[in-house]
Amino acid sequence: MGSLLRHLRFLAAVQLLPALESGEESTLVGGQAVLEGVMMRSPHAWGIGIRKPDGTLATHSEPLDKLSDKHKWMGWPFVRGLMTLGQAMSLGFRALRYSANVALDQMPKEDEDKKVELSGWVIAVNLILSLGFFIFMYKFVPLLAATKLKNHYPAFGNQILFNVVDGVIRIALFLLFIWGISLMADIRRVYQYHGAEHKTVFAFEHNDPLSVANAQKYVTWHPRCGTSFLMTVMLIAMFVYMLIPATTFWARFASRIALLPVIAAVSYELIRFAAKHGSSLFAVLTKPGLWLQRITTQPPSDEQVETAIAALNEAMELEKQRGGELVIA
Repeated sequence: MGSLLRHLRFLAAVQLLPALESGEESTLVGGQAVLEGVMMRSPHAWGIGIRKPDGTLATHSEPLDKLSDKHKWMGWPFVRGLMTLGQAMSLGFRALRYSANVALDQMPKEDEDKKVELSGWVIAVNLILSLGFFIFMYKFVPLLAATKLKNHYPAFGNQILFNVVDGVIRIALFLLFIWGISLMADIRRVYQYHGAEHKTVFAFEHNDPLSVANAQKYVTWHPRCGTSFLMTVMLIAMFVYMLIPATTFWARFASRIALLPVIAAVSYELIRFAAKHGSSLFAVLTKPGLWLQRITTQPPSDEQVETAIAALNEAMELEKQRGGELVIA
């Protein structure tokens, strides 16, 4: 039973990956909460800090290739969002797997500094499963429910009203999932580490010396966060779908799948712009995501913030060794 519960906890954390990630392939740092720890990334490195069962801290870092350095077109607007999202999901799964082994004390100490390697098919399968869950839960189910309502109440056949209902159901399911999974004690701790990650990133972005006291001064919600990204995707999707003339169930479902990369790319650019222009009109669109972070981030303990700082220090040290230079906008 214990092994099954640990496996379920890991699977739950995998489904949360898109909501817990933050950062971009540019000059900014970002990170992700994992099981009993935090992963931090810079443009050319990533580091991780995990609190072990005995209370000690395990740290690890690895080089990270900047996609736009290898292929210039991967840094183009709208393209960069999709490339960064794919890399973040792959890196996030590797960090989560590492954290699960260390947090459960299943990794020998001599193996903690070894490079985290995952075969391409393992990463691909998990990315496909995560995408499949997202499509089923937030595309298929809301569309099916809205279609059923339209069949019973013809007024919902109006193009605008139908997509509003579809969007409201989608957001309600997302909120229910985020809140429901927070009732698990282990996931609530992940949310606390998520808050620690954001506080640490804020301290770095404000050029504060990285200390627990300095980081704890900041709020736990950050505009450049996966939670805000997912909420922005859902809001933009509601308006985009209103413009699609499809009227049958399967035509609508196909259009939702086809437009997913477009909506994700646009949402990424809006989040990126809003993070740098807090008073802009686009920043208003990201407000719901910031409000939702009241659930996906929780006030961390000093020990959890210390873990996040250790992860960032690991990434920064390797970043410097690789000749990287971070510029705070």
